[in-house]
Amino acid sequence: MAGSLGLSAAREPAGPAALNAPLFRGLMEGMEDDARRVVLDLGPARPETVATLGRFRCRLEIADLAEGIDLLGTTADPEELRERIASLLPPRRDEATDIVLCWDLLNYLERPALKALMKDILMRLRPGSQVHALIAYSTPNMSARPERFVPTGDYALLHHPVTADMRKAPRYSPDDLSRNMPGYAVERAMLLKNGMQEFLFRH
Repeated sequence: MAGSLGLSAAREPAGPAALNAPLFRGLMEGMEDDARRVVLDLGPARPETVATLGRFRCRLEIADLAEGIDLLGTTADPEELRERIASLLPPRRDEATDIVLCWDLLNYLERPALKALMKDILMRLRPGSQVHALIAYSTPNMSARPERFVPTGDYALLHHPVTADMRKAPRYSPDDLSRNMPGYAVERAMLLKNGMQEFLFRH
């Protein structure tokens, strides 16, 4: 019998859950002024994100950093990091970026990679640009892989876990982020019900 072999079924991730993210909502509501913006989404292309941003006058650039996140964790050499980051991000254009959506991806970067990534992104921003991020903060563990966060019609987020496996969370503090994100200032930060710290940075 299969049960006698001591095998257990693979754990399935939890189902999607609504997440009230006030800073994300405020960021989206701020785009309702009809000004043109350039948005850099570091996550994969999501139909819900495309539909939400399609309401506004903006150009959306997709990086899908989650696919290459492991590539950034295998070297601390600054030049090699710079080259790998350049291969993952969209080519730079003449038009500067106004908003960056990091989702939970910064949690999966070691400090050298975090600093190199945000330095490259800084070169794309105009003064006053905003960066949104979700940082694992109040619990020692987090999902083993970057998760999916998709906007809903009222600018809340729907959180889709992608795996039940866990890994240790770096639990970056505001001071950690400030040291590894020179050129960015914390505009606002809020602790969410799921234990993540929601950040809005400004260049």
